[in-house]
Amino acid sequence: MPSFRTTRRVPFTPRQMFDLVADVERYPQFLPLCEALQVRSREREGETEILTADMTAGYKAIHETFRSRVHLDRARCEVAAAGVAGAMGPFSHLENRWRLRDAPGGCEVDFYISYELRSAMLQMLVGALFDRAFRRYTEAFEERARQVYGVAAPAARETS
Repeated sequence: MPSFRTTRRVPFTPRQMFDLVADVERYPQFLPLCEALQVRSREREGETEILTADMTAGYKAIHETFRSRVHLDRARCEVAAAGVAGAMGPFSHLENRWRLRDAPGGCEVDFYISYELRSAMLQMLVGALFDRAFRRYTEAFEERARQVYGVAAPAARETS
């Protein structure tokens, strides 16, 4: 099962980065391959907000929509998302996590994603494309933070 993990240090606070990751409705504006995102529901479990959202990913003639449940833990500055079992979409498995921690000069962004596509044909067509896009996610959020918060200083490069 393909997976990717990266840690980056960025010149923003954990709360600033959490707010960007939690603002899922804006993903189509800056996230690679994200064409549309619709929040289907919002609920609370204690301090955690839980969203159910449909995201449409696309590249050229290929467009796929999938449903995720997203847990937004503001107090811990963590976001966890998982594909909804039995829902539509290209994934038989999808899980990703963001952990945002204080670090000198800003915060440390820890991003993890694992996924499996439902069909071997789809894996052949878009597997490498998804892998490249997921590897650019943390960079996309860092660039978005620069646009929103106005900080232009480059952060330390990623480690794997």
